[in-house]
Amino acid sequence: MIKRTYSQIAAMCEGIASSDISITDMQISGVSKDTRTIQWGNLYVPLIGESFDGHRFVEEAMSQGAVASLWQNDHEHPPTGVPLIFVDDTLASLQTLAKSYLSQLNVRIVGITGSNGKTTTKDMTASVLATTYKVHKTIGNYNNHIGLPFTLLQLEEDTEIVVLEMGMSNRGEIQFLSELTEPEIAIITNIGEAHLLQLGTREEIARAKTEIVAGLQTGGTLIYNGDDPLIEAVLPEWAQHRGAEQGLDFNTVTFGTRPENDFTPERVLMDATGTHFQISGLDIDFYIPVLGSHNVVNALAALAVGMYFDIPHAVIAEGLRASVMTGMRIELTKTPLGLTVLNDAYNASPSSMKAALHLLQELQGYTHKIVVLGDMLELGEREVEFHREIGQMLDPNKIDRVFTYGTLTKHVAEQAARVYNPEGVTHFDDKSQLAQAIANYATPNDVVLVKGSRGMKLEQIVAELTLPKV
Repeated sequence: MIKRTYSQIAAMCEGIASSDISITDMQISGVSKDTRTIQWGNLYVPLIGESFDGHRFVEEAMSQGAVASLWQNDHEHPPTGVPLIFVDDTLASLQTLAKSYLSQLNVRIVGITGSNGKTTTKDMTASVLATTYKVHKTIGNYNNHIGLPFTLLQLEEDTEIVVLEMGMSNRGEIQFLSELTEPEIAIITNIGEAHLLQLGTREEIARAKTEIVAGLQTGGTLIYNGDDPLIEAVLPEWAQHRGAEQGLDFNTVTFGTRPENDFTPERVLMDATGTHFQISGLDIDFYIPVLGSHNVVNALAALAVGMYFDIPHAVIAEGLRASVMTGMRIELTKTPLGLTVLNDAYNASPSSMKAALHLLQELQGYTHKIVVLGDMLELGEREVEFHREIGQMLDPNKIDRVFTYGTLTKHVAEQAARVYNPEGVTHFDDKSQLAQAIANYATPNDVVLVKGSRGMKLEQIVAELTLPKV
């Protein structure tokens, strides 16, 4: 984490230290915005939101172990006797501090964005790179204009590569993060339907995701999903934006299922807990500890990064095999009665929902296949249409039982009921009743996939299914 003196921190965030306190050489270690997680020696950053103002908690932060705090100039009555750094905007100063700290480190940046799969890709990429380098990666959801600066300020000074996930809600957000970090490598996993509510069309989503090249170093490399024509369609717009006189001023590498991509999977085979695959031109068996051909596509991006950093193929394979995935992304667990549960409840969009359903259909060796679907949120005016499409793709010959929960998944259930028998599709408004229905139906050799948007909190169903039986 950042370790600088009080006066150095003030200069790096372009603030003014308290004039009445002569502690310019006081050491500050780390940064926090939450009094509940303050560690001794931290700089406290009082952020301001719609319903909170961190300035109210400055003195509490100091009592918890912080040794200094930012203070926004437009706030009256700063506490006395407290080492403050006065700034015009605490969030902007946090971002300035992070960029300044990054500029002082000899660290290489890999940035990752995309509609689906960016967290899984981040996890696999970091694991591959960690076979050879000292690596730091984004933890949790620290991937936006607030979280990413905190991620940078967590870096140890001898970190060699940082793998940064970059999230967004609207246009301009990825551009800001890219220009803040100036990545050497940028990855776009895909263009899906998430954020249609804010952006309106997939074309605008593609423009938002390709903002990751805004800060890409000249001569850097963009690794992107070549199966998605929208990415290639909007990339030329960035040549003019970047001031490149002749085409793009960075290199491109593609991955995906189409044979014209630079990296394409072959001989994909799933076992009980993961997926084997090969790539053309290499006689090496790669393995990832997560199910699904769509995750193999994500692994191709990590593999491409490993090759960029000159990691031997066999070592890349070791890194992929050792990947530790962030929770609720096709997380496989067993219930006390032996039922297999695939927890994919972190988020959902039409494209990720279809990929998860294809995975369930491909699984072999189970007596019954069961799916629990929750609403897909933030899809805009086409939300009903997207849910109906999911219902239309459900096939009783491939998935035995369908359980739905939420307002929008009623449309899924209505469409699926056209081809299932009356007992095959059931809609619930109560999660506990849904979990009990699964428990009543399922046998130890069955598998259930749980998938929905984060706001639906379907992990609560998983928790009920996996409770020890007494």
